[in-house]
Amino acid sequence: MNDTTSSPTSRREFLKTTGQLAAASALAGVSLPYVHAAEDNTIQIALIGCGGRGGGAARNALAVKRGPIKLVAMADVFEHRLQSSYEGIKKERPDQVDVPRERQFLGFDAYQKAIDCLRPGDVAIFTTPLAFRWVHFTYAIAKGINVFMEKPLTSDGPTSRRMLKLAEEASAKNLKVGVGLMSRHSRALQELGKRIQDGEIGDIILMRGYRMHGPVGSFASLPKPEGISELLYQVQRFHSFLWAGGGCFSDFYIHIIDHACWMKGAWPIKAQALGGRHYRQSPEGVTYIDQNFDTYSVEYTFADGSKFLMDGRCETGCNDIYSSYAHGSKGIAVMSKDGDCGMPSMTFKGQNLKRSNMIWESKVSADERDPYENEWNDLVDAIRDDKPYNEVKRGVEASVTTSMGRMAAHTGQEITFDDMLNCEHLMAPDVDKFTMDSPAPLQLLANGRYPVPMPGITRTREY
Repeated sequence: MNDTTSSPTSRREFLKTTGQLAAASALAGVSLPYVHAAEDNTIQIALIGCGGRGGGAARNALAVKRGPIKLVAMADVFEHRLQSSYEGIKKERPDQVDVPRERQFLGFDAYQKAIDCLRPGDVAIFTTPLAFRWVHFTYAIAKGINVFMEKPLTSDGPTSRRMLKLAEEASAKNLKVGVGLMSRHSRALQELGKRIQDGEIGDIILMRGYRMHGPVGSFASLPKPEGISELLYQVQRFHSFLWAGGGCFSDFYIHIIDHACWMKGAWPIKAQALGGRHYRQSPEGVTYIDQNFDTYSVEYTFADGSKFLMDGRCETGCNDIYSSYAHGSKGIAVMSKDGDCGMPSMTFKGQNLKRSNMIWESKVSADERDPYENEWNDLVDAIRDDKPYNEVKRGVEASVTTSMGRMAAHTGQEITFDDMLNCEHLMAPDVDKFTMDSPAPLQLLANGRYPVPMPGITRTREY
């Protein structure tokens, strides 16, 4: 699978040329003849992290408008997860999946083997828990591989600073890097952003975001069962552990936080927050021992004094709200009507969401309604046309902003953006050296539970 004869430059130029020819042929309404028979213009992808989001990202990649594109390698630490993902994708897109057993890799070093199956100009998908993001990105940069990586990118200061440096290295090598903050690729939110910038609702003075619903994913975890190591248990249930996924706050709330700050055109400078652990037992009476709070409420402050309120809750039987709003001096905008970036986006005169007050409602063509597909089409367009494309810096800033709110809740302190970025608590030391026999970064206390945030008691780090 390795193409050692094709240099990054020649392959990149080839992809650019064939992409332009494909676009021209589509406009002309004629079929594209086969070009450069000696060189393949197929973009190959490797999937590293084969869980639910990994499978979704791979499907989105294979559905891009400007193919050809093919899945050629997969990697995970769980064989059942890799096999399930492989079988599902293969069934849906048999002609675009070429991953024989010898290109299905297991273990903490499997990412290297999967990336080694690619050629410069191909794409590696990183959908493992965030703790491994910088490790995999470092290797991809060294190999000259383009990347799509899922959010969040970081959960602590040291890895955030490391990722910012890696972003510069990737740009210096002209690599294209997409980050899975798909709200940025919502055509409705893109239009809303222009309207807000043009003053349609006046100056933004307050924004509100809500993600409140019952427990989902691995939000709550019971004591580790037999038959799995402590490390693999924490990787498997990464929503429960701050080192692995930033907890539910980072993984669940980052989308609304990111698009709210995008609409504002700034990152907040500080946050204060509260939250708590309320119902910590399963229906059978066993105590949940994850690190999450059940409720969070964060007040972010921007440099101009305006505010953004983010409320999160994972409890059953409560009122579910999953939406976001921007209040301006002249009107209000619905950023997401339902979900992380659910259409339609809308603007209104005044502060009442009445149809009679509506100024604008988003209308998006059917082929651009899915932001998950849009983000892949945008990335592949950049690869084919050799346009600068690197979303990592913004992805790190969104991750730091999210972590800032989480840390404010977990410590009970006011946390600034710089506090979070420069915090020295490294949550997963030596993650690049993990093996199947490594100890977990989070160890059980004598009482059989994991360390949890204690606001006002543990004040300079989250646990």
